[in-house]
Amino acid sequence: MNYTDMKRILSGIDDPVLRLETVMDFGRNLLSAPESAVCNEITGCASRVEICRDGVRFYGRADSELVRGIVAIIIAMVDGKDARQIREMDLDAEFASLNIPLGAGRINGVNSMIRFLQNL
Repeated sequence: MNYTDMKRILSGIDDPVLRLETVMDFGRNLLSAPESAVCNEITGCASRVEICRDGVRFYGRADSELVRGIVAIIIAMVDGKDARQIREMDLDAEFASLNIPLGAGRINGVNSMIRFLQNL
């Protein structure tokens, strides 16, 4: 699923619990990274998270259902873009616009993922 579809789906959900369940559903559709992908563990996340890159294609892994969904959203934001295009994006504002009710620990993980992507 692409980011535009994810954003459209989330924008139609007012219930915070249902929003979180929807984020977890996004994570169930994460594709496995091909062997040619370079994977990096993201430090600063409460869960074990890896973001993988094969050219301009992005993949991710996480050991938590909710975090897997967050990873799916973040990599959908940048999938198909090169490092320069990603640096030009305001990923923080874009993620915040989704209004996903996350605690401080999860927000720290989101920030770590975004920092990693902006420093490619």
